[in-house]
Amino acid sequence: MEEANSSSGVASNVARAIVAALNWNSTPDDRRAAVSYLDSIKTGDVRVLLNTSLLLVKKDWSSEIRLHAFKLLQHLVRLRWEELSSIERRNFANLAVELMYDMTNHSEEWPLKSQKAALVAEAELVSMMLRWLPEDITVHNEDLEGDRRRLLLRGLTESLPDILPLLYTILERHFGAALSEVSRQHMGVAKQHASTVAAALNAINAYAEWAPLADLAKFGIIHGCGFLLSAADFRLHACEFFKLVSSRKRPVDTSASEYDSAISSIFQILMQVSRELLYKSTSTAGSMDENEFEFAEYICESIVSLGSTNLQCITGNSSMLSIYLQQMLGFFQHYKLGLHYQSLLFWLALMRDLVMKPKVTSAPSGDVSGSAQLDNEKQMILRLVNEDICGPILDVSFQRMIRREKAFPGSSFAPVTLELWSDDFEGKGDFSQYRSKLLELMKLIASLKPILASSKVSDRVFLIINTPFASLVPLQDLAMMESVQVSLENKVASVFDGSNEFSGGGTELHLALCRIFEGLLQHLLSLKWSEPALVEILGRYMDALGPFMKYYPDAVGGVINKLFELLTSLPCVMKDPSTSGARNARLQICTSFIRIAKSADKSILPHMKGIADTMGYMQREGCLLRSEHNLLGEAFLIMASAAGLQQQQEVLNWLLEPLSQQWVQLEWQNSYLSEPLGVVRLCLDTSLMWSIFHTVTLFERVLKRSGFKKDNLNSENSSMQHPLSSHLAWMLPPLLKLLRALHALWSPSISQTLPAEVKAAMMITDAEKYSLLGEGNPKISKTSLTFTDSSQADTEANEVDIRNWLKGIRDSGYNVLGMATTIGHPFFKCFDVDSVALALMENIQSAEFRHLRQLIHSVLAHLVKSCPPEMWEIWLEKLLHPLLIHLHQVLSFSWSSLLHEGRAKAPDVQCILATSDLKVEVMEEKLLRDLTREMCTLLSIMASPSLNTGLPSLDQSGHINRLVDTSSSLKDLDSFLSNSMVAYVAINILKSYV
Repeated sequence: MEEANSSSGVASNVARAIVAALNWNSTPDDRRAAVSYLDSIKTGDVRVLLNTSLLLVKKDWSSEIRLHAFKLLQHLVRLRWEELSSIERRNFANLAVELMYDMTNHSEEWPLKSQKAALVAEAELVSMMLRWLPEDITVHNEDLEGDRRRLLLRGLTESLPDILPLLYTILERHFGAALSEVSRQHMGVAKQHASTVAAALNAINAYAEWAPLADLAKFGIIHGCGFLLSAADFRLHACEFFKLVSSRKRPVDTSASEYDSAISSIFQILMQVSRELLYKSTSTAGSMDENEFEFAEYICESIVSLGSTNLQCITGNSSMLSIYLQQMLGFFQHYKLGLHYQSLLFWLALMRDLVMKPKVTSAPSGDVSGSAQLDNEKQMILRLVNEDICGPILDVSFQRMIRREKAFPGSSFAPVTLELWSDDFEGKGDFSQYRSKLLELMKLIASLKPILASSKVSDRVFLIINTPFASLVPLQDLAMMESVQVSLENKVASVFDGSNEFSGGGTELHLALCRIFEGLLQHLLSLKWSEPALVEILGRYMDALGPFMKYYPDAVGGVINKLFELLTSLPCVMKDPSTSGARNARLQICTSFIRIAKSADKSILPHMKGIADTMGYMQREGCLLRSEHNLLGEAFLIMASAAGLQQQQEVLNWLLEPLSQQWVQLEWQNSYLSEPLGVVRLCLDTSLMWSIFHTVTLFERVLKRSGFKKDNLNSENSSMQHPLSSHLAWMLPPLLKLLRALHALWSPSISQTLPAEVKAAMMITDAEKYSLLGEGNPKISKTSLTFTDSSQADTEANEVDIRNWLKGIRDSGYNVLGMATTIGHPFFKCFDVDSVALALMENIQSAEFRHLRQLIHSVLAHLVKSCPPEMWEIWLEKLLHPLLIHLHQVLSFSWSSLLHEGRAKAPDVQCILATSDLKVEVMEEKLLRDLTREMCTLLSIMASPSLNTGLPSLDQSGHINRLVDTSSSLKDLDSFLSNSMVAYVAINILKSYV
């Protein structure tokens, strides 16, 4: 009673203040005091504001006071709503609805002017309240969880027959009132009505996420929001409603038919609006402004969502379905990128569904009517998704495979009518993601319409390559030619991937596809391009046809001859900057051999001897560089792997025996690898320096491409030996010496004596810095690891060459060792562990974090996994013991330093003069985390079940405890050592920590 009296007293004071503030007969001081008091109520206790306002809006107060009370409530809802509890919000909303009905039913008691203002204010307030309540369900609210949230949802659901008609009434009345006031030029009043309409739409959108669709249709909400799509001031709010309801999932209960009816009406509304927008935007240039295009994009997003989730609701109406697909095609073809992109998402979803093979399931009751209906719906869609739809989709996709920045105005093929993707296009990811979507869509269409897709891409290539080029190809056209090559590669791989029934047989469809690509290939072979940029693209066009050659072996010979013709047509030089284009083109041609060897499979085998003879001839003539020889050698190994082990062994001997004679010579090893400074002298002999590099990279390629199934490896009793087993004895010893000398460069006693250019080459690179910082790599000098060749080189190597050489030797050398360990017994039984430990562990204390991480990842992880258990005692102690001790020391120090000083103090960046200390700290922490993560991975490998077969499983832990309790526990533990790496490491390697 006391609280009620207190609230009533405050209400009376507020009422008097309102009267004083509105009465122009009041003195200025009285009005200022009244306004000040009202402001204090607004900013004071929120519950005082709530109770006072609710008391004042009742009928026993004057209309002026009630109107001002509504404004106080609006202030509360807009600015202080979060301060109320969920119960207070709900009670407030219920009272607000009651007041709305009361005002509507007794409006004759109000003076006309005040009546209108109060009705508008109350309607907006009610709409805001009805919006906030459901948002308590969909938005996280700490004071409304579990049962209380479910209770509110149940209550709101039961109240929908009252809430939704009220919201529709607010929309209808105030939208009409706003139009009426605008016609009378009463813009201020019209604005108030418009605010109420917007508030009602916001409330409706809060229910659109979960209210039954049948209720939204029954109480006119769908119709009302559809009507407001024609109102410029409210159409975006209305679009939000359709976006929300369009993504709803079809129920499986008895309400499905009502749901389908509601969705059908939504389809009709959105299709009508989208048809008008498409007509307006394509019929008259410049007839739509950016605001209208924004609206069109919202509509397109909604109709895409509707078709992606609820297409089954209109599949029974073939006419409506056909119109819908045509409109989605119109959006896909639209010159505005935003509209096209939204439609792309729909076509991707639809094509995935059409291509996906149905899962075979049996219903418990034996009723197959449901699956039969789905199959009929799919067949109807397939009939409508014909060439008249797929063809334009492919045409548009070809044109949009290029960014705006590369489509120069002078290009012969630039789609000037299209708004192409730009780097500043926001909200849709990056260009590579967008292009991958286009490629996937084209691939799906190729699966459905292989002849159409093949003909389209063939025609597109003909259009590109038949343009009469001058001696120099225009830069503008190169980007388009490259994009078409990607499209060609996509189509050929899709059609001839082996999973399609038409890709590998003698069917009429297969023969038709072969005729299409045979004609295209013959035209490509007839081209006489000599410009390096064109040669490079031509090579890529031909290797894109590799999967086709697998099923059409007659084409392989002509392609190989053409590739060698292109290779010999380019100058064989390296260092001259003016010939960088020719260098890149030559490397691309050699890479094309690899790609064709992979995809053409056994079709290329009859041509191996001819390829080998041509390679030999080019080497004798001095027109085949070592880097190119390595690439062609890798291609040869891929071919040999398809021919069998004997052929593979012959190819390996052919590739490696000429190298072995130079590689095993003691003269160069003694001169350059006997002590660390010999590496510095080696960098002065660039011819030998790069010859060594290419030898190591060839070893890497050979190991990568040689071998056979793992179940035949690591078996002593197997009669099959790895093809490289007999070569390891001469390949690895010089490499270990080279790595030992390289590691020594980082030791303090040596690094202080090194020349400046060598010191600079040993520092962390700019690219590595940007990667550690997570920043985009700016355009810096790009120098390939194949920049210099042993056949032609300058008399001195510069800093960039030395850096690339050091990094290349480390990368390839580690990979060679790691892959060699996977051969198994031939490595571990026939190789000297001391030489390996000396090369890898002698200067482990001087290694930087990034090099330690690489050593563990590329070498030691493979060695631990591959080492036979009987060899653990020989190998693991000499390699893991120094590694684990060092890692324990450096990781403990760095983590402690990071925690206490904020710096990880990684050695990699100690010499960096960074513009920001913060950047150095970030790089140090990233290096520390990467090394720690790699170390954890190594420990995980050591603890893997395959390396611990001697340990009992966890459910046998009781047995383990009983073992430990016996006097023979140590003897029992020793019995695990031969079959448990964890046990072995704990007993023999980590004993120094005990």
